[in-house]
Amino acid sequence: MPQPEVAVLVNAQAGRGRGARATAAVVAALTAAGVRPRLLTGTDRDDAERQAAAAVADGVPAVAALGGDGAAHAALQAVAGTGTPLGLLPAGSGNDLALALGVPADPAAAARALAEDLHSGAVRRVDAARTGDRWWATVLCCGFDSAVTDRADRLRWPRGPRRYDVAILAELARLRPREVELTVDGVGRPWEVTLVAVGNTPWYGGGLKIAPGADPGDGLLEVVVVGPVSRRELVRTRPRLAAGTHVDHPAVTVLRGREVVLHGAGLTTYADGEPVSPLPAVSVCVPGALTVVGTDRR
Repeated sequence: MPQPEVAVLVNAQAGRGRGARATAAVVAALTAAGVRPRLLTGTDRDDAERQAAAAVADGVPAVAALGGDGAAHAALQAVAGTGTPLGLLPAGSGNDLALALGVPADPAAAARALAEDLHSGAVRRVDAARTGDRWWATVLCCGFDSAVTDRADRLRWPRGPRRYDVAILAELARLRPREVELTVDGVGRPWEVTLVAVGNTPWYGGGLKIAPGADPGDGLLEVVVVGPVSRRELVRTRPRLAAGTHVDHPAVTVLRGREVVLHGAGLTTYADGEPVSPLPAVSVCVPGALTVVGTDRR
């Protein structure tokens, strides 16, 4: 029997080098299971997206992202709307899409499951969202969290996860409500917000359940609006994100819709942990736009 092929988009820097360390084990697991891996090693996000798009144009049966949500985001730009399936081999610091889709947390175990599903032809369709020309699959956010990510990306010191600690402290020091115009399915109003999160799936930030009711199979986006809160209240409430119980806080409003429009000055949106667009931004849920390999193994 001919061996199925999968293009493996590798983010070697994911998870502080975990992506690089996992590559050999993933290749061995796929090969042993009768799948031919075609390694794609982009030098940056643009190069990774170009290589993934070229593989799809070449007719590769599937594209698998080895890394975290950033690798999945790059692969998504190539496969969304095409019918070419996406596989996930989680090896990043944030693996929120893999968590939402029930992919095994160990990359070698995920590779074995991927191979089994490629042989059996097990695929499913889930929703994806689009903001401008960018596809995303987990959560789009703006406000405090996007400001933290933006500041961390600009910092040259310290290296590693401590950049985010420094960025959080800096943004807490200048915390203030931001004025945005939020429109959901044509119904809009001005809001004062600490942050807005638009979820296609529940998790972001490495396992924080910001949009607990988000379902990538219902054709809708869940919009979580956090209104004005004090620094102390934000720090005190943040641990509730792990369980998703923050939505019961009186400062939190939850909306649902297919199209979400955000207007505001000086704000940038991030999705899947990647920069997407400054405001104004129009995000639309596209039902069934993403084909994924495999069944939910939770």
